[in-house]
Amino acid sequence: MSIENNVAAIKAQMRAAAIACGRNPDEVLLCAATKMNDAEAVRRAIAAGVDCCGENRVQELTQKLSENAYEGVPVHFIGHLQTNKVRQVVGKVSLIQSVDRPKLLACIQEEAARQGICQDILLEINIGNEESKSGFATRDILPLLEKISDFPNVRVKGLMCIPPICQNSGDNAKFFQEIRNLAVDITAKKYDNVSMGIVSMGMSDDYQSAIACGSTMIRVGTAIFGARDYSK
Repeated sequence: MSIENNVAAIKAQMRAAAIACGRNPDEVLLCAATKMNDAEAVRRAIAAGVDCCGENRVQELTQKLSENAYEGVPVHFIGHLQTNKVRQVVGKVSLIQSVDRPKLLACIQEEAARQGICQDILLEINIGNEESKSGFATRDILPLLEKISDFPNVRVKGLMCIPPICQNSGDNAKFFQEIRNLAVDITAKKYDNVSMGIVSMGMSDDYQSAIACGSTMIRVGTAIFGARDYSK
């Protein structure tokens, strides 16, 4: 199937998943994960109706920005961000979804202050407590947010997670629900400069389950663009 047909099919499935659990389909956004896809493929996805694009690699982000590949939608950074590359991302994207450690948060604050801007971010949660993955432990989030006033040039807009790989898409529901519950708890605390409007969870294999558990943004790559060729 084409990119256009894939986007149409995903949006139909998103709508059905939202309606099935009594949610407004407009509450869930489709972020196209554009890693290893060229500017033309990105433009086709945007024209087909994705809500935003998410880039995993700084080099690809920089290249595609120079080609105006994301014109018409916001671009997010969704991959692991090294502190020495923060300057290439802050102020270039509308949202950094993958803020996964205190040192990175501090570097983003420093660079945003240098630029005189406020950078929107999500806090990435290592919801499965996997040693192979980055992200904050759930227990560390509330203590971190108690100190968020130390980062005046950063706005926390919500949470992001990548759950453990499961045999069946529905197996991730417990992780998705835990993230949603955490977002609700944070909202009740009413921290300054913190909102939980974005709960970014769900990818190509499990986004319908994520929507049922309260996701407001799914990140889809393979189901839009096809399998990535890592041999190149």
